[in-house]
Amino acid sequence: MSTNAASHLSPAYPDRAPWGTAGKLRAWQQAALDEYLMREPRDFLAVATPGAGKTTFALRIATELLDRHLVQQITVVAPTEHLKHQWSEAARKVGIAIDPTYSGAVGGTSRDYTGIAVTYAGVAAHPMLHRARVENRRTLVILDEIHHAGDALAWGDAISEAFEPAARRLALTGTPFRSDVAPIPFVTYAPDAEGARRSVADFTYGYGAALGDGVVRPVIFMSYAGQMRWRTKAGDEIAASLGEPMTQDAVSQAWRTALDPAGNWMPSVLRAADKRLTEVRRSVPDAGGLVIATDHNAARAYARMLREITDESPTVVLSDDPKASSHIEKYSDGDKRWMVAVRMVSEGVDVPRLAVGVYATSISTPLFFAQAVGRFVRARRRGETASVFLPSVPLLVQFAHELELERDHVLDRKKRGEDDLWAEEEDLLADANAEKNEADLGEFAFKALESEATFDRVMFDGDDYGLAAQAGSAEEADYLGIPGLLEPEHVRTLLQRRQTRQIARQKGRTRADEDAPAAMPAEQRPVVSHQQLLSLRKELHTLVGAWHHQSGLPHGVIHNELRRSCGGPPAAQASAAELRSRIDRVRAWATERARQS
Repeated sequence: MSTNAASHLSPAYPDRAPWGTAGKLRAWQQAALDEYLMREPRDFLAVATPGAGKTTFALRIATELLDRHLVQQITVVAPTEHLKHQWSEAARKVGIAIDPTYSGAVGGTSRDYTGIAVTYAGVAAHPMLHRARVENRRTLVILDEIHHAGDALAWGDAISEAFEPAARRLALTGTPFRSDVAPIPFVTYAPDAEGARRSVADFTYGYGAALGDGVVRPVIFMSYAGQMRWRTKAGDEIAASLGEPMTQDAVSQAWRTALDPAGNWMPSVLRAADKRLTEVRRSVPDAGGLVIATDHNAARAYARMLREITDESPTVVLSDDPKASSHIEKYSDGDKRWMVAVRMVSEGVDVPRLAVGVYATSISTPLFFAQAVGRFVRARRRGETASVFLPSVPLLVQFAHELELERDHVLDRKKRGEDDLWAEEEDLLADANAEKNEADLGEFAFKALESEATFDRVMFDGDDYGLAAQAGSAEEADYLGIPGLLEPEHVRTLLQRRQTRQIARQKGRTRADEDAPAAMPAEQRPVVSHQQLLSLRKELHTLVGAWHHQSGLPHGVIHNELRRSCGGPPAAQASAAELRSRIDRVRAWATERARQS
């Protein structure tokens, strides 16, 4: 191994460095390295935003310590199996041989290796084995995404037991710490002004600083709302607009309805995201897109939708697929448009060409959201932007606005009470521990009936742009067509211009409506009750479901064709006449098919 090789490793392994940084460590990496070498601490915590180059920084320290004979071997602890192999490949480039296949069941590795790469779960299974390794030889332990040591009490205890004797420990994280009362091993805590103990990083490099340095891409969040309708366990049918104020349970169920593959929300958002990807690829030809799904069934359904939209089969990465890592690597090295994954690429996995994302999962923790967005921010050239499409869910909107905020791991929480300022945070913690995945939400026995997407707004640099518009409208196209290669200040200027144009269009429509001939007097209009509208929507939904089984077409495609041929807004906003027209059209399709057969 050599410090020279480590110095010239791409500042953001595995891809080339961003403009102006090739051939040398980035400023933050050099500053952190200088701090480390000056202090020579046993424990060091580096907090750096995803895409900043934590792997390169850690391997630079490893080569220094090995060359100076301060350590004799390396142990890398990573969250996932895929990341073990990624660390091994990066270390190989600087002459450090890391065994990513090391198993506690075997207990040994070849002498050709300078170290091993294991998972947190692997350490928890054999803590004493790892303790013996670090006791026998002076070891640098690299704890990648150290917050995972707090995922379970047993994991934290195992990490402490296994690596307490280590000569050096380097902890890394790129996402907000968990906010619970379980201390993370080898992290220093200090009291704040209120007496609560907060984690203390030895070096911090946040998203805001990285954005200013051009190290990461600015993120444009495209938020989509829409009309949702679902049936509860009690048999009640509920209609609500995603993004409007409602109870937490209602938000969760509206969110699930939006993500349901049988509805029209996901096809509309995927079409919009693909249009955005097409625009980005005009200036970044190999730009890729990623859909993060909640579960395997949804991932496969989204992949089918993308195949219909793009005429290209996306890469599908499932957590139980033994070839998942190879699928990710093949996608990363190619130029295929889309990848669909279930959590596999939420953290640490480097696919630098990802530029467009769809957050199509029901996980609502700040940690997971930060990890997911981190997959899109790695900059390769000056001016690249990232675009993330997400549901207009209050928590996600809040996370998007707070992207640049940094959180510390806080201990010593006060007990809950009516005046407990931490009560809301404790509720978020409960959500985080439950992770709000498909198993949790499965407790709500309901059926998603109908969903329609509407463009809600664009969020960029803490500000909102745009007014609500129909999916597929000219207003939506304006925002999707923003060039993919722009400086942040130019993105802001274009967003402001498009918002001004949209407002002008809406004012023009209002004047046109005022000048239009008077409509039928109210007393002459047929009266349609809410129950009648609900009955018509149910009838349409039933017929669309029947036509789906006859034709094999997805529900969303059928609804789109009905809107195209009959006109009018989404079904949840359509008038009684428009609903009857669509009902007649589906019946006509069925009659025609019966006649042909």
